[in-house]
Amino acid sequence: MALESLKNKDPYLEGKQIVLGLSGGVDSIVLLHYLHNHYPDSLRVIHCNHHLSKHCNEWHLFCQNLCENLNIPYKNIDINLEKPTNIEENARKKRYFSLSCDLKDNEVLCTAHHQNDQAETLLLQLFRGSGVAGLASMPRQKTLGRGWHYRPMLTIEKQQILDYANKYKLNWIEDDSNKNTNFRRNYLRIDIIPALGKVYKNLTKTLARSAKHQSEALKLTRELSNIDLLANNIINDKGRIQIEALIKLETHRMKNVLRHHLNDLGFLSPSDKIMDQILDLIGAKTDANPLVQWGDFKIRRYQSQLYFIDEREDNNLDKCPIQADLENLPNFSIRYRSEGLRIKLPGKKHSQSLKKVLQEAGIPPWERNSLKMYYINDELRAMERLGRMEHAE
Repeated sequence: MALESLKNKDPYLEGKQIVLGLSGGVDSIVLLHYLHNHYPDSLRVIHCNHHLSKHCNEWHLFCQNLCENLNIPYKNIDINLEKPTNIEENARKKRYFSLSCDLKDNEVLCTAHHQNDQAETLLLQLFRGSGVAGLASMPRQKTLGRGWHYRPMLTIEKQQILDYANKYKLNWIEDDSNKNTNFRRNYLRIDIIPALGKVYKNLTKTLARSAKHQSEALKLTRELSNIDLLANNIINDKGRIQIEALIKLETHRMKNVLRHHLNDLGFLSPSDKIMDQILDLIGAKTDANPLVQWGDFKIRRYQSQLYFIDEREDNNLDKCPIQADLENLPNFSIRYRSEGLRIKLPGKKHSQSLKKVLQEAGIPPWERNSLKMYYINDELRAMERLGRMEHAE
């Protein structure tokens, strides 16, 4: 059973190595006090300094001094934002990226999100037109880096947190940006939710309950996706989706499979417009070579399969083993494909068009021009992905 109040220990955290993300605001200060009381020997603290306020270094020193006085290991991470737009989202992404990189094996990152935060998140996602995944809002627990991200106070109301802080006479800092209603979350918190709360009683509890229902619905859609994947052998051993198997499903189940597969790959969730383009790509003619791209992510179709390409990945990290064998020989050089080139594979009596060989090897067109060709004394000896050659013409 998860933590439902700040009076008792949280069973989930028993025996865990805990990392607290400490901002210095009242929420994280209360969580620090709670964790230090219950798990004093299992706790360390990370403070992320975004350098967005003139007071940011004061906040860092406040958190550092507090942890030193409590004898808690403390670390500051400096975060600098390159993009001046969408500050809230970019700061969040960089913060969690930095925190995930710092987590050690099986450590649990605790953050001080509470029930009111969950209600705000649900409304933000609703106004963006999000689906079930967005409306499920913040999960209590999920994997992060080499460990886990856990929100112990997600079912606790803000007033409980303030009461706890006053009871123990805790000190905290006030972030001046929290009053800036140009930020959408602040606008909801300061103007919209209080107004709605006058009409709808227990609004934050009701919204948080809706988020919980959506979270359960999300689990069901994921389970259905897994059932469809296994029952129809939709993904082959190379991680590609086989179109003939996918199109046996109804459209809404095809979209469900695609969304969960993209999520598993770490791709940005596609908008409705992008999803429609993906469905058009699936229905393209067999000899077509269509592409759908959003941000750093691509889906291509080739030989009745969908290829998923993440351009954030460096695909050239692993050197071809043949290159390692040949590169120290005299007059070694690397070249790339040219039009009309013919090659002779070992065991073949005649040379063949390189284009035909690449087609028969199932190498998709967009990868062909980047394949390395290894020459010794101007003679083709081998080619990446194809192997050794006898000679070229």
